[in-house]
Amino acid sequence: MFKSITLFVFLVILSSLLYSQEKSIPSESKIEKVIVFLQGAQVERTANLSIPNGTSTVVFKGLSSDIDEQSIQVKGAGNFTILSVNRQNNFLNEQKTNNEVRALEEEVFVLKDEFEINQNNNLILKKEEEMLAANQSIGSSTSGLDLNKLKQALDFQRQRLTDNKLKQLNNQKKVKELTEQIIKLEKQIKETKDKSKTSTSDIAVKVNAKTAASGTFRITYLVRNASWYPSYDLRATQVSKPVDLIYRANVSQQSGEEWKNVKLVLSSGDPSAGGNKPSLKPYKIGYNISYYTPDANVTTVSGKITDRQDGLALPGVGIRVKGTSIGTASDANGNYSIQIPSVNSFLEYSYIGYDKVERPVVSSHADVSLVAAKQALNEVVVVGYGTQREGEVATALQGRVTGVLIDGNSSSKSSVPLQVQIQQSQTTVQFEVEEPYSISSDGKQLAVELATHRLQADYTYFSVPKLSENAYLTAAVKGVSELSLMSGEANIFFEGAFLGKTLINVQNMSDTLSISLGVDKNVVIKRLQQKDQNEKSFMGGTQRATRAFAYQVLNRKNVPINLRLEDQIPVSNTNEVTVEKLQLSEAKVDENSGQLTWNLHVQPNEKKEIQMKYQVKYPRNRPVRLE
Repeated sequence: MFKSITLFVFLVILSSLLYSQEKSIPSESKIEKVIVFLQGAQVERTANLSIPNGTSTVVFKGLSSDIDEQSIQVKGAGNFTILSVNRQNNFLNEQKTNNEVRALEEEVFVLKDEFEINQNNNLILKKEEEMLAANQSIGSSTSGLDLNKLKQALDFQRQRLTDNKLKQLNNQKKVKELTEQIIKLEKQIKETKDKSKTSTSDIAVKVNAKTAASGTFRITYLVRNASWYPSYDLRATQVSKPVDLIYRANVSQQSGEEWKNVKLVLSSGDPSAGGNKPSLKPYKIGYNISYYTPDANVTTVSGKITDRQDGLALPGVGIRVKGTSIGTASDANGNYSIQIPSVNSFLEYSYIGYDKVERPVVSSHADVSLVAAKQALNEVVVVGYGTQREGEVATALQGRVTGVLIDGNSSSKSSVPLQVQIQQSQTTVQFEVEEPYSISSDGKQLAVELATHRLQADYTYFSVPKLSENAYLTAAVKGVSELSLMSGEANIFFEGAFLGKTLINVQNMSDTLSISLGVDKNVVIKRLQQKDQNEKSFMGGTQRATRAFAYQVLNRKNVPINLRLEDQIPVSNTNEVTVEKLQLSEAKVDENSGQLTWNLHVQPNEKKEIQMKYQVKYPRNRPVRLE
């Protein structure tokens, strides 16, 4: 009887435990919307599923391992209550990826052994060839030569050398084939690692439903390994036509998730910067304090980025001016170049699997070596770098979005702009792409055309013949402040030719943007010293010296031009020396600096000439140095 009661109680407790045990419901979710910030991205997923009666845990699988846990939000719609939300790592994908990589690495190991064997065989054959060449003494000095033996020896050497050379050639051919196979396998290893993160995340949501119900979930979270930065094209065709400004976004992500046919929004916000106001730090003076003095003339920084351990170039490294939207990426050889808005700027270098580096701008050249992060190597994704050939377009986009091109200078190719809605708030600007959009998690930069604006421009040529007889064309582009631009680099094109880069800095920009379009060889300028007018004379203790120059301007273009010509006359810093203006051809004179300015309007094929002549008086016993 006692045993029966004990068994009954045990069964009751067991059934109660089984009944109260939470049910785990694995669920798939779909990415509906992604907001990409300057650093990071907010991912929004949705899922529809049936929820059983009682308490259960819905597990959303296959999410990014790069999720910021503090940013996770889950909202539900249906006859149920969300009790808790937590994130957990899923390492099942790690084992699969490691097995694939391990098999490839074993194959590489076998090929490298075979490679080494063939290399050693070649060394042995070369030694044999050297021995055959050294052993060419036949017969002796006393007995003379036996012709039969000589013929046999020559035939033997010929045959052995022929066989030796043939074996060397076969070995060299095999070594080349093995090298190609090893390179292909190593690329495949990188590609395999690049396709998938070593681990993923699951978000577990505990829910309670009084009755079975259907539910809709909306999950949002922030991932760190995503970013974008703006860049521009400024295109001018003639000095009588407007300038086309093409607005591009350079987007990349390595979150471990494939963004397929999602609603894409590009935001000027930066969650990594935080929302706290800046505060002053102690201003320390004294000794043993490290200071640096930046070069005030630095406007561009260029260099090469490498791995500190092996010295190999790192392509696709993100470089950004700290606290701004100005950014770029290193090319296939690890080289980079970026425009600098101010001398007090800092550069940030970031790359997946490496520690982030921050450097002050103190020179126009900065080589940087990055150190691999201290995390386990099998948690690092090896980033592939894609280049785009002429005429190719990225296939990542869907529908009619064919305007995505890879590589920074692809802007010279034609592209179809996206349909974009611009939403501007008090603190941020958002570009909402109207059509579904796809971005792969491979870290490659995609240059996406967002908008094209045609702006009026005033073109003026500048020349300082004393320093250079070239004529530099500049364009004052109007109406820029109305375009919701962000600071970024701009590629300059004139008459179809790429001339270089400039910086659009919205912090220091008014409604007019001044850009340099480079040297125009069709405007010819000469500065000629009129030596026959150079004179020296004496009057008592005073000496007089005269200098004269002629400027010749020829416009070989088929349109009229405006030219600003600049030069200078000397400025005295003492009462003993005076400067007298003799002839300046109606130049505008800055009395403090001595700068002369001529604003000329030159017709097509017209030649103009202006004069500059001045006289300097100084004590005879204290000569001055003149040009």
